[in-house]
Amino acid sequence: MTASTNEKKQPVAAATKGTINDDTSDSNENKKDPEPPQPPSTETLIKEQARQIEKSVSQKDSRNILRVLRTMKEFRKLDEQTLRGVKKTASLPLIPELNVYFNLLVLVNLIDSGRYEDAVKCSDQLMQIVTSQNRRTLDALAAKCYYFHTRCYELTGRLYQIKSFLHSRLRTATLRNDFEGQAVLLNCLLRLYLNYDQYDQASKLVSKSVFPESASNNEWARFLYYLGRVKAIQLEYSGAHKNLLQAIRKAPQNGAIGFKQTVHKLAIIVELLMGEIPDRNLFREPKLRSSLAPYFQLTQAVRSGDLNRFGIVIENYGPKFQADHTFTLIIRLRHNVIKTGMRMISLSYSRIYLADIAKKLNSDDNQDAEYIAAKAIRDGVIEAKINHEGGYLQSKETTDVYCTPEPQAAFHQRIAFCLDIYNQSIKAMRFPLRSYHVDSEPNELEDENIDWQGYLDDDEEFDG
Repeated sequence: MTASTNEKKQPVAAATKGTINDDTSDSNENKKDPEPPQPPSTETLIKEQARQIEKSVSQKDSRNILRVLRTMKEFRKLDEQTLRGVKKTASLPLIPELNVYFNLLVLVNLIDSGRYEDAVKCSDQLMQIVTSQNRRTLDALAAKCYYFHTRCYELTGRLYQIKSFLHSRLRTATLRNDFEGQAVLLNCLLRLYLNYDQYDQASKLVSKSVFPESASNNEWARFLYYLGRVKAIQLEYSGAHKNLLQAIRKAPQNGAIGFKQTVHKLAIIVELLMGEIPDRNLFREPKLRSSLAPYFQLTQAVRSGDLNRFGIVIENYGPKFQADHTFTLIIRLRHNVIKTGMRMISLSYSRIYLADIAKKLNSDDNQDAEYIAAKAIRDGVIEAKINHEGGYLQSKETTDVYCTPEPQAAFHQRIAFCLDIYNQSIKAMRFPLRSYHVDSEPNELEDENIDWQGYLDDDEEFDG
């Protein structure tokens, strides 16, 4: 009986197992993969930005507006229909901040689409709106408008027409303590002067104005780059190199590739003019390799002290250097190439005839070689003396470099660099708000109450 019952139970269990498997297969077929959430539309995103601006105006806090401006690059490729639809759905009348923001989006769209003349007209109308208002919540938006206003006139080749306008707005921003607008306007004026090679005017503007310390890192990077260009033209190579390194550190780490390439090009030329050779790893970075290829050839020519190779590099990449606004500084490198060649000759030969020096420097006149050698000796490039009767250059014995002040100067330069980085990092730190000090006041009051209570207790004990 038990065997027969077991035999009967087995097919039933198998049947039930089959029905369960069929049900699970049907349920798996009925289940569908959840659809991925669709990203919000551009119109929805712009409406959210408009709400953030309204919130910032109502709370009188400009941090939300700064966040909106940081994300404005996401809306650079917009259709005119989308912009019109957003303006129609917005509640009328528009507050000045929203009016400026929508017009700014239209202006950026016109610039990106290449309609520069329409962009100039739109920018002029936008400036009329900005200048007619005096609201602190409009300062950040106005600063961005000043930048694109300058960009419009630069693209149309009429940058000189807005010089007086920028100066007047700079005076107004300084009187109103509009630090962001003041920083942007100073950079726009420096860009205007450097565009027309007016380096003296740019130097006077920097000397008679104070760049606000509370400006953003992007504006600081632009200002330090312009200042480095001015100092490089004025032969202040050490100051220019310091400003350019600071501009590279202030620039965004992940973006602004074009800006970094431009700053590195100028920094390489300044280092060569200072008699230093840039690090080879700089030319191997993927984002800088192609743009710095002509400057690598130039560095190789200066390092080898070969005038022939230096002339070939200038002939091949002359238009490229002129487009980068570094050709004037590169022409000055010829003297450095000659100094490097003389240093290598002095280290290679204890005595060499002036005629052989002329051949190595690709000069046809022995007298020119004598003048070059005399100047190198006077400048301290080489330690040698010229025998005019024999017509040769006699090198002196090389001395130990540690007996000279060169190691001290090198250590001083490194320590100054480290201290400068430390000071910049301290300035960039963010400290707690006023509430940190407010919390400590009740504790101080409690301590005072405890002291007074103890004093009263002592008086009671004395009376008793």
